[in-house]
Amino acid sequence: MTVERSGAEDVDRTLALLWRTRGAAAEPTRGRRPTLTIERIVTAAIAVADADGLAAASMHRVAKELGAGTMTLYTYVPGKAELVDLMVDDVLVGRRLPGPGEPRRGDWREQVALYAERTRQAYREHPWLCEVSRVRPPLGPGQLAGQEYLLSIMDELGLPPRQAVAAANGIGTYVDANAALEAENARLERSTGQSTEAWWDQRSSFWENYFVVDAHPAMNRIWLGGGFDQGAKAQGDTAYAFGLNRMLDGIQALVD
Repeated sequence: MTVERSGAEDVDRTLALLWRTRGAAAEPTRGRRPTLTIERIVTAAIAVADADGLAAASMHRVAKELGAGTMTLYTYVPGKAELVDLMVDDVLVGRRLPGPGEPRRGDWREQVALYAERTRQAYREHPWLCEVSRVRPPLGPGQLAGQEYLLSIMDELGLPPRQAVAAANGIGTYVDANAALEAENARLERSTGQSTEAWWDQRSSFWENYFVVDAHPAMNRIWLGGGFDQGAKAQGDTAYAFGLNRMLDGIQALVD
């Protein structure tokens, strides 16, 4: 799987595109009156990626979907890498996390659960997100909104600044990583036409032909005790919930 990375060679240009609603003049100003907008281009690119994967969302394909020439798109967005930055941040903005002063639900754990639910839902609706590297992410509104939301929760708990950052980053990394794994599974199921359960079923002969009990005694005991009775998806969901809850337990213990 090819991993897409941020283009951001011209950092100022990329930031102006991401924060265009703050007054940056990102739309073309010369020549005929523009027939497109950056919003329309990003929406079309997301639709293509949702349907056919991120690789399909080329500048040429997106232009075709919009009934425009490929070169026309370059007057709005410098290239594919910057377009991906815009697509990702648009999806992150779509999580609609409560901002400063907006009402929030329940206690701090429920607020973290909201972040987790909406982030995982974003990956479910847009599986191509797992194909985009989140290392050195572009600092767009969606990226910052997520960080602000988690930091505000940790800050309200009274954690010292460094611990608040560590806790927020730990939660964000854990949720994003698991959401990406779930999206990768969904992407593979769609591209191969084979479910994860069916993939494992095909390999069931491994346990008879290659598995050595003496070399894996703990695994064998847990197997016999019913530890692997769940299907692959249920195991993944259980592991995810277990890990997140234990992380939050640790934060609560620190606060207490």
